[in-house]
Amino acid sequence: MQAARGTSLSDDTDRPAVPSPPRRARLRLLLAGIFAALYATDVVSKVLAVEHLTGRPDVEVVGDLLVLHLVRNPGAAFSTGTEYTVVLSCVAIVATGVVLWLARRVGSVLWAVALGVLLAGIVGNLTDRLLRSPGPLRGHVIDMFMLPSWPVFNVADICINVAAGLILLQAFRGIRIDGTREGEDA
Repeated sequence: MQAARGTSLSDDTDRPAVPSPPRRARLRLLLAGIFAALYATDVVSKVLAVEHLTGRPDVEVVGDLLVLHLVRNPGAAFSTGTEYTVVLSCVAIVATGVVLWLARRVGSVLWAVALGVLLAGIVGNLTDRLLRSPGPLRGHVIDMFMLPSWPVFNVADICINVAAGLILLQAFRGIRIDGTREGEDA
């Protein structure tokens, strides 16, 4: 057992608290795969929404519970900050860089999943802001899912919220991004 050689063990597995380079590489691949799958899902859903919902009435998917409703959103959540589209774009660019920087240290499966999901959400909405009308850094984000008493949202928004939940879970569990626990000596 590796604990006998002075390496601390995490509480839920028999693996070293600090992952080996091959394990860290696998975690980065997991992060990249999750990012790619969710980013593609977001892009495809937006392309389909624009293609099939433009100029059409709302489409009820599950009665009034889930409705497809096309919105071009220049702002943030709840369409707030519509006059700050360029600032939101710049924040998203910085956030993308931060997630990529943190990904170098990923040492836990749940952190790899959280960062992959978060990256997909950030880059999904950033893509709209960079490539959609009215122009680079000012593009409107495509939203299409509508629930009662809730703002219209998209797959990228779902990703950001799921990632926030996973990150909070890891924080409450005391698991650092490198896979070690709070209070452990690395």
